Amino acid sequence: MIGLVNFSQKPHSVELRELPIPEIGEDDVLFSVQAAGICGSDLHQYSGKQSWQVNYPVVLGHEFAGVIAKTGRRVSGFKEGDRVVSETAAVLPPDSAFVRQGLYNLEPKRLGFGYGVNGAMAPFVKVPARCLHHVPASLSLEKAALTEPCCVAYNAVCVNSRLRPGDTVAIIGPGPIGLLCAVLAKLAGAGHIIVIGIPADAHRLEVAKKIGVETILGAQGEDVTGWVRNFGDGYGLDLIIDAAGVSASLKLALDIVRPAGQITKVGWGPQPINFSLDQLVQKAVTLQGSFSHNWPIWEKVISLLASGKIDLGPILNRVSPLQDWREAFDEMHSGQIVKGVLKP
Repeated sequence: MIGLVNFSQKPHSVELRELPIPEIGEDDVLFSVQAAGICGSDLHQYSGKQSWQVNYPVVLGHEFAGVIAKTGRRVSGFKEGDRVVSETAAVLPPDSAFVRQGLYNLEPKRLGFGYGVNGAMAPFVKVPARCLHHVPASLSLEKAALTEPCCVAYNAVCVNSRLRPGDTVAIIGPGPIGLLCAVLAKLAGAGHIIVIGIPADAHRLEVAKKIGVETILGAQGEDVTGWVRNFGDGYGLDLIIDAAGVSASLKLALDIVRPAGQITKVGWGPQPINFSLDQLVQKAVTLQGSFSHNWPIWEKVISLLASGKIDLGPILNRVSPLQDWREAFDEMHSGQIVKGVLKP
């Protein structure tokens, strides 16, 4: 089989390679990949700018949907031919206190698909049966492949944030996660949603309009802080989702959040802060990190996707064969598209 392999941290060390079909164990399934989403982390590894350890060489891809080609002897609840999606925690230590709490997403020794073990940008991948969820017939596999980023957004907005109906919410960074956070904030009852970008995000900010965002800022280089001072009572916004991850986005979040408000940081960024956190203290702001997801979140998100309450139409812009991976990567990196899916 042919898979997309990241073989070095050197920039652009990604290529299609011939690979053996994986051998599975008693508790695994052989997963026939029908659709694999391109994540920002795949782009970071492609450019050699990731801030996490990668076990080279590794097949990219941790957002995927497909059908079960083969089951291990001890697998129950799933059979050959079932339509499924997979979570990302490919390897977990069995004695982990976090696994026992259901917080396996926070286990420091977890290994995920696409960086720790071989991922899904290949026709087949070995998946532990504990990672699987059934895909309803009403949900296409191309859209089901984006369950994982939807779960990231759900965890950030609906689990780790104190969002109440009527709250004002700003999302900094109109990438896939940021736009999905806007979708979830709308579903959770936000009263007014603002998506903030930069001029280079012009296309993605237009997509934000299509998903029902009331205000977009940054496409014309607007003064975001000044706009917030003139919005509502002038004290600032209830909740800021930092989906950009750079130092400047956290500084902006501190500037525009209201006293006793909350900042939820879901974006990654290795840069030093280089600014004072005194506003965090003075405003008594809650700064909350949000990472990954767990089993109940996946079940809820699959239900929302299958019912159409999460509409991926404006966000899923390209479905391509695996051979066209480079064009799809480049279009996502440049912002021409929000989200691409590859079909191995």
